Amino acid sequence: MTSRIGIADYGMGNLRSVEKGFEKVGISAEICTRPEGLGDYDGLVLPGVGAFGDAMENLKGMGMADALIDYINSGRQLLGICLGMQLLFTFSEEHGRSEGLGVIPGSVVRLPGRVKVPHIGWNVMDRAQDVSLFEGVSSGSRFYFVHSFYCQPDDEAWTVGTTQYGVEFASAAGAGNVWGVQFHPEKSSLLGLEILRNFGRMVTGVS
Repeated sequence: MTSRIGIADYGMGNLRSVEKGFEKVGISAEICTRPEGLGDYDGLVLPGVGAFGDAMENLKGMGMADALIDYINSGRQLLGICLGMQLLFTFSEEHGRSEGLGVIPGSVVRLPGRVKVPHIGWNVMDRAQDVSLFEGVSSGSRFYFVHSFYCQPDDEAWTVGTTQYGVEFASAAGAGNVWGVQFHPEKSSLLGLEILRNFGRMVTGVS
């Protein structure tokens, strides 16, 4: 049976571009707007563009927050992209403190004022760990970023990729069945698509 990947729609995300990214690598992905429907998928993507607090309000208001936690607790693979990665953390300092999903212990803080914010454009990700998500992606590869805040895991063991922009930050984090990337793989040419392909392989269990 072909594995299915869902893309959680909570009103704040570039859903179609993520869906098209999977299509380009031959993986079936569907946009899901119903929290009760998330459990139908073998793998799940949490995208996101916008403000952290607004996103959490949407997730809670739609019942998506609890559904996402249940999904993660089921042991199936989840990938957060950009704001979707940040929402996995304990809290964000954007517009005052906002509580996140609390899956990855840590905080989301603003990029330093000595660099132009938001951080927009291509930048390097250095691999901090060898993980299946980055198979075929060498350290020092470039990806497309758009963000003003960055993630700080409490435990460095969660950091699987780092990037320099005024400060070294975790541009990719994860362990077990929970993963996140601060950049946009769906907008990062062939190497970004390779990450989506790898996620599909992780979902199916095919190496």
